[in-house]
Amino acid sequence: MLRTALRNVLAHKARLLMTVLAVMLGVAFVSGTLVFTNTLSNALQNSSAKGFDHVDVAVQPRSRDDAGGRIGEMHELTQALLDESAGVPGAASAIGVVDGFTAIADKDGKLVGGGFQSRGGNYWGDRDARYPLTDGTAPRGAGQVALDAKTAERTGYKVGDTVRLSVDGPVLSPTVSGIFTTDDGNVTAGGSLALFDTATAQQLFGKTGTYGEIDVRAAAGTSQAALKAALDKALPQNAVETTTGDRLADEQARIISSSMSGLKRGLLVFAGISLFVGTFIIANTFTMLVAQRTKELALMRAVGASRRQITRSVLVEAFVVGAVAAVTGLVAGIGIGAGLKALLGTLGATVPDGPLVVTPGTVGAALTVGVLITMLAAWLPGRRAAKIPPVAAMSSVHATATTKSLVLRNTLGALFSAAGVAVVLAATTMSGSDGQAPMGIGAVLLIIGVFILTPLLSRPLIAAAGPFMRVFGVSGKLARQNSVRNPRRTAATASALMIGLTLITGMTVMAGSLQKSIDRMAASSIRADYIVSMANGLDLSPDVAEKLARTPGVTALSALRNAPALVDGTTEYLTGVTGAAIGRLTELPVDDGTFKVGGTQVVVDERTAGFHGWTAGSAFTVAYEDGRKQRLTVAGVYEGNEVMSGILVDNTQLPPHRTDTVDSGDMQVMLKTSDGATSATKDRLEKALGANPAIKIQDKKDLSNEIAQMFTLMLNMLYGLLAMAVLVAVLGVVNTLAMSVFERSQEIGMLRAIGLDRKGIKRMVRLESLVISLFGGVLGIGLGVFFGWAAGELIGTSMSTYELVLPWARMALFLLLAATVGVLAALWPARRAARLNMLAAIKSE
Repeated sequence: MLRTALRNVLAHKARLLMTVLAVMLGVAFVSGTLVFTNTLSNALQNSSAKGFDHVDVAVQPRSRDDAGGRIGEMHELTQALLDESAGVPGAASAIGVVDGFTAIADKDGKLVGGGFQSRGGNYWGDRDARYPLTDGTAPRGAGQVALDAKTAERTGYKVGDTVRLSVDGPVLSPTVSGIFTTDDGNVTAGGSLALFDTATAQQLFGKTGTYGEIDVRAAAGTSQAALKAALDKALPQNAVETTTGDRLADEQARIISSSMSGLKRGLLVFAGISLFVGTFIIANTFTMLVAQRTKELALMRAVGASRRQITRSVLVEAFVVGAVAAVTGLVAGIGIGAGLKALLGTLGATVPDGPLVVTPGTVGAALTVGVLITMLAAWLPGRRAAKIPPVAAMSSVHATATTKSLVLRNTLGALFSAAGVAVVLAATTMSGSDGQAPMGIGAVLLIIGVFILTPLLSRPLIAAAGPFMRVFGVSGKLARQNSVRNPRRTAATASALMIGLTLITGMTVMAGSLQKSIDRMAASSIRADYIVSMANGLDLSPDVAEKLARTPGVTALSALRNAPALVDGTTEYLTGVTGAAIGRLTELPVDDGTFKVGGTQVVVDERTAGFHGWTAGSAFTVAYEDGRKQRLTVAGVYEGNEVMSGILVDNTQLPPHRTDTVDSGDMQVMLKTSDGATSATKDRLEKALGANPAIKIQDKKDLSNEIAQMFTLMLNMLYGLLAMAVLVAVLGVVNTLAMSVFERSQEIGMLRAIGLDRKGIKRMVRLESLVISLFGGVLGIGLGVFFGWAAGELIGTSMSTYELVLPWARMALFLLLAATVGVLAALWPARRAARLNMLAAIKSE
């Protein structure tokens, strides 16, 4: 039986080719994902570990919270602690570290390292071992800065050049004093690093006279553990904590691995979708092979082969196919992993150097997935093959589906579909997070139900194409009849395309609806002409609001600040606003009381008010970050949204309670001008801020475009990932048609004999493919719209402006895509059918 199974594989290798390709693509996706993420993770971990080569023990400040201190306040690392650290037994040296965000503009005024970490820090003394100078000297004074070599190379800056940079708002213009090399992971990943002398760095990053960290080097013969023990003994444990360099490197590696795992899971989900679609092709292929070999299998049964042996022979064939596909898929996946790494470089993302990582786990996963998926998909056709009665098969009586089996299938499909629809509808009535799991379960049940019912649905839906098919005469009529001749085969072929289009359509509906809803939210809740913020999302310097307020034409302005406070034992973040102006800059519907912010009067969004049981007139006590308390009164309760929510308090109430160790900048600044949002006004605002590349000045249109770009990027990425599933579905259509042509060789010969020419044969096969693809497309788009609507209802529970938007143009394009798939998939099978020798085809069995 083993030799027979192997001979069958060789005899039908052409018919199994599409199955091999389908499995190979899925395995290549899986192994490529693993190779890419493992390679990237390994390179980042090695690069990050180099950054700790000069750190044997790091001394970091503890929070004062546990000791009854102010919220968020940290103990200070003073010069005295630095000197004490350098003097402990076993310490060779100690340096103080100061760092923070620093945006660098290139010579064209554009931000360097956009999307990456742009950092600044301190250069220790005249010679800092962490940053060897390749040109120039160490920075001295506020007018000098040193740049990393990669940033200098990208921007063209040289020693003596003036560079424009910003820390939290104001533009600085120091002179480049030196160029240095570094193993800093942020720089090797495409970021930038600017170094100032220690005093300047402390002033810029809000740590005057103190440090953010103290790095201690061990003397020769002293281990990191011994040095840590000495530091723990000498330094106040309630104020500082010590960590060895090895542990810091391990922790950083864990963080990188954790961040990579999210990317890995996301890519593997799409790989799983491709493999799932591939199972339809595998099952279809082996079902058709078994049907075509009915007499052969019956003969084997007649000469003594048991049912179990027949099933095993089919599974052996599947094992060989899966093994070949897995090995080729693994090789292709290694190439994909290398290609993705190179692609990141071409897109401007600098990836640290490192070898391509192919772990035993990747090899094992590829082989296991390829073989297991193929054998599981082939098990049911193999089981059916074993049930063929030898006598019926020898007399060419093929076992057709019984009425009982059809009724059972349709009943089961109806139950799954009904359960899926019921669960999805129930999930739409739940709140956001509570409904996610039921929604997913309902979606899976509904897809399974529709798949089971697809043979039943194929007849009426394909029959609806009758008027269109009559245009093509006899070829059209034959194509429509062939499409419904074997509903199960048609269903399996169309379902592969249906799944891909379901996901694509559902995501498109959700993305379009969300974008429209956020646009409406911004338009309805924001009256401000401009919103000013840092490009990296960090806080603005308070100087920004002051400069904008002095700009001609600005009629109303409010800086938005964030401050933590304890309310009823719960940490709430108060949003500071300018009470006199916020009403002119926003339009938030008030459900209770009035929208009045000033003094001790605040307004609260309905979610926060509901959580604490507040109404207009309620009074509550807040404990600020400095430990002092204040009594506030709720003037009104408003409808919050993603733009504005929480407790809004007047900015005059926050400064007295803010600590030096907590960033005292503004999240953003909202402003209104006398001329409205015009290009001239925007130019005037940019000029007032020194044309700072780190600061964004956006009007409502800019916000809308930013949102649109984000959703477009997300959709394009999803389309690219789902393209693999669609490609596998195309292979399924090609495979089904090619095997169907082989199966119907005698019939095609007879059609040629009674007058149907080669063009008519080609047209018949193409139309059959077109009908099957459009059938899958209609089902996929219909399910996608339903899932998009259901997910939108779930989102709508937390977003009052959510509105379903059906992208008719996109859906028409998807249907056209399905038709194109059908036409392209039929090219080779149609040509093969037309070239069949008429007499040889009639004599074939």
